[in-house]
Amino acid sequence: MIRIYEYAQVDPAEIFQRETPISKVEAPVAAILADVKSRGDAAVLEYTARFDGCALDSLKVTDAEIEEAFNKVEPEFLEVLHKAAANIRNFHSAQVRQSLVLTPSNGVVLGQRITPIERVGLYVPGGTAAYPSTVLMDAIPAKIAGCEMIVMATPPGADGKVNPAILAAAKIAGVTDIFKMGGAQAVAALAYGTESVPKVDKIVGPGNAFVAEAKKQVFGTVAIDMIAGPSEILVLADGKSDPKAVAADLLSQAEHDRSATAVLVTESMALAKAVQEELEVQLEALPRREIARASVDSNGMIIVAENLNVGIDVANKLAPEHLELQVDDPFAYLDSIRNAGSVFLGRSCPEALGDYFAGPNHTLPTSGTARFSSPLSVDDFVKKSQFLYYTPEALNAVADDVAAFARKEGLEAHARSALARK
Repeated sequence: MIRIYEYAQVDPAEIFQRETPISKVEAPVAAILADVKSRGDAAVLEYTARFDGCALDSLKVTDAEIEEAFNKVEPEFLEVLHKAAANIRNFHSAQVRQSLVLTPSNGVVLGQRITPIERVGLYVPGGTAAYPSTVLMDAIPAKIAGCEMIVMATPPGADGKVNPAILAAAKIAGVTDIFKMGGAQAVAALAYGTESVPKVDKIVGPGNAFVAEAKKQVFGTVAIDMIAGPSEILVLADGKSDPKAVAADLLSQAEHDRSATAVLVTESMALAKAVQEELEVQLEALPRREIARASVDSNGMIIVAENLNVGIDVANKLAPEHLELQVDDPFAYLDSIRNAGSVFLGRSCPEALGDYFAGPNHTLPTSGTARFSSPLSVDDFVKKSQFLYYTPEALNAVADDVAAFARKEGLEAHARSALARK
């Protein structure tokens, strides 16, 4: 059963302590990366047979397989995918930045160019669930950014096929290449390239501990979006909130993973107890109740704060991935939220809206990293370069200043370079 804490009577460390788990997969992941880097496709195929239980002749998903999968998906769900994709495109299109040019003085031109990353890799998990939503959320911003090659890796089932909904989402989102591979071996193939898998410049997308560790180890060879931890939600609710809705929203994250975290912060002990009881009722009816039960019992908590302003303070300290404000006037509190991945405002905005349909991205910072990082966006798929131009007259006007600065740092060659054209 979920625990209830009175905020003023509990050691803050019990609420705010975040232990970084010691990686137990560092060595095996390093071995997999090295093997794939050395042996390419052969190594990936062997790991796929070992870990995914299927023997493949080739890694790449064919156009025929994509069409077959697309035709297998229910028309009603295809319509939902198209609607969600349109919402995601609409939101992310507004994020596109323009290059800039400045002329601060005569003879001087300064600027910044924004160009797409040419080749990006998307990791889409398999395992206990299939996530076509991740395909849309990761691929559509890359497409809007102008990435030429969008390469997706996702583990096959034991039959050697990819979930049809994932392939349908990939087609709708504009993925250019799809490969049947998962785990650390997929990250390695994307980072280093193989005979059939193109080397990419950046890898995005969530995954299990092996995927997270692999992304960590290949960082520097390629860019990555983030090291994603278990999913988490914090619901800040006043006493008027519906305990059934609050409990349902907490469980929407608890069912993801045994390590997921679901937290309610409220000023109402009555709501706290009602939600505690309602969780027990709803847990029994969940298909993934064993996973959700482990999450709620091990990581879940209800915090009863003195008032909602204290609750905001709790939220900012926890910096949750998802933050729901179930209050009468959520916009009155929005400016007070400093640390959260995505904020869901009001009683009619469940976190599931953001996961699938509304348009903002669902790839979000976890484990308190919302204190300094951001949701996945178009910005993650572009890079910036600067340019500058000076006429001879403009250079002569500042050359002595540049030389003075260089000599202050003890770099005489810099100084002479600035003065060489006078």
